[in-house]
Formats: sequence, C-alpha cells, structure tokens
Amino acid sequence: MNTNRARQWQESYVSSHAPREHQTQVKVKVKKASWITKGEKIIYSTISLCLIIAGLFIVSYSSSTDDLNRNIQSLEQTINDQYRQIENLQFEVKELSEPERIIKIAEENGLKIQDTKVKRAQSMNN
Repeated sequence: MNTNRARQWQESYVSSHAPREHQTQVKVKVKKASWITKGEKIIYSTISLCLIIAGLFIVSYSSSTDDLNRNIQSLEQTINDQYRQIENLQFEVKELSEPERIIKIAEENGLKIQDTKVKRAQSMNN
C-alpha cells in the first residue's frame, strides 16, 4: 500500500509541475479608455489649425503694413530733401540777383553804368 500511495503522489506531483502542452494561454489585451475622445481631438485640431492660420494672417498683415510704412517714410524723406534743395536754390537765386553783384560783374566786363540807380527786375508770372 505504501507503493501505491507513493505512485499516486508521484503522478500528482508530475502532472501538477510538468509543462502542460495541451493548455494554451490566451492573452487578453485591455484597451485603456482615452481621456480625450475622437470628436474632441478633431475639435481641438480644428481650433488649433484656425488659431495658427489666424496668427499667420496677423503676422503677414503686420509685415505688409510695416513695409508700407517704411516706404511712406522713405518718400517723406525724399520730399523733405527736395524741399531743402529748393530752398537752397531759392537762396542762391536771391544772392545771385543782388544789384551790387550785377554792377560788379558789369564793371569787370567793361560796361559803364550811367545811371547809378539799379533796380531788381521782377518777373511776371501769368
């Protein structure tokens, strides 16, 4: 009876610790529930895209406005330079048309002035 008991123990031990070829383990994949749904992802992506496009439009508009302002300032500077040049030329015209200068140039070229009264000629603009 002892041998019978030893055999039962051996069979139970071998069957419990032996690798089981017949049993296959099935791995179950558990999907985690995402904290953002597909619809929310689409909404967030659309809003983000709109914000990026709006930002690009604002930067582009600001850049074109800045370029336009720089062109205006350049033109204003050119106009101011022209006004200064006109004022300098008008001052030079006044200096060159002084009666004393005209008399001096006339005497240097051998002209004699009989009447000592020299008047400035005025141009008539019609």
